[in-house]
Amino acid sequence: MKQDRQLREGGWIKRMRQPISTRETTPGRHGKKPARVFGGDFDADYDVLCIGNAIVDIIAQCDEAFLETNGIIKGAMNLIDTRRAELLYSRMGPAIEASGGSAGNTAAGVASFGGRAAFFGKVSNDALGEIYAHDIHAQGVAFDTTPLKGEPPTARSMIFVTPDGERSMNTYLGACVELGPEDVEADKASGAKVTYFEGYLWDPPRAKEAIRQTAMLAHAAGREVSMTLSDSFCVDRYRDEFLELMRSGTVDIVFANSHEIKSLYQTASFDEALAQIRKDCRIAAVTRSEKGSVIVRGDETVVIKATAIKELIDTTGAGDLYAAGFLHGYTQGRDLQTCGDLGSLAAGLVIQQIGPRPRQNLRREAEQAGLTIPDVQTS
Repeated sequence: MKQDRQLREGGWIKRMRQPISTRETTPGRHGKKPARVFGGDFDADYDVLCIGNAIVDIIAQCDEAFLETNGIIKGAMNLIDTRRAELLYSRMGPAIEASGGSAGNTAAGVASFGGRAAFFGKVSNDALGEIYAHDIHAQGVAFDTTPLKGEPPTARSMIFVTPDGERSMNTYLGACVELGPEDVEADKASGAKVTYFEGYLWDPPRAKEAIRQTAMLAHAAGREVSMTLSDSFCVDRYRDEFLELMRSGTVDIVFANSHEIKSLYQTASFDEALAQIRKDCRIAAVTRSEKGSVIVRGDETVVIKATAIKELIDTTGAGDLYAAGFLHGYTQGRDLQTCGDLGSLAAGLVIQQIGPRPRQNLRREAEQAGLTIPDVQTS
């Protein structure tokens, strides 16, 4: 089929470019260790290592009727096969193409803040893969995962944005599912202050092995591991495994939104879910859209206001950029209030544009907002 050949060869892309002190914690019931002193951690090669699906986003606006007609679950990430990808693409209106993927967006955000970011993710040796690698390198992220030779092709996600700014993702994972333990670079895993991975990676089986291996190397080097729950439907699929990651201490820091945390604990009460996650992990940062976010650590609770915006355009990447701001502040030794403010700033900026990666220089934006960040130290 002509369409199938275009899919393999990356014929969808028109190539639109995006510019470019000791801190103790209260041990939980699982005996979590104190956090490291990142402000003076000069032996680290990277601030944040991100692991995730390397995806090219294809973003178009649509109305509610389009979602209903095409059987798309609003606000969710739906995994699709090649045939479904071809069908939805044929029905899309004018679109913008940009390198994306949740953890890749976070890595790009950390780099925009001036941090040292690295990324593990699998692309294929095709046109889309070359574009993805070019984009993430141009944004200042270390990305050296060996590309897959042959099929499946590089992943792509068709994202439909409704007038309320909500995004509904339809993702063909392609080469992403081939990420495995052999792609773990030990020097990066042990040399990053914090490793961050996306819950979406729990879908491809071999990626789980890669994450557990990376977490083991990170903890052996005295580093920390964080994750994002990614999506309520993802939580439904892997609830017990996600809770085990938290309760076993494999994951130190958890990012989630209010829907995901309530799904995790199977409750309609946000306060109840927050009380539970406070016990299950060392730090949790929970976003609440226009209500801002809440950060908990032991008995400590920090409430973060949402950044004021002029117009909500596209929520794609909001959670990813929140994590970027938080982790950049965290790895520079800032307090939780500042970490949350940096996350809120980045999320507020990205939802006022189409596309999941920041067009502004986030370090400059932070300085203009009065959120000064110390110069990043190199090892």
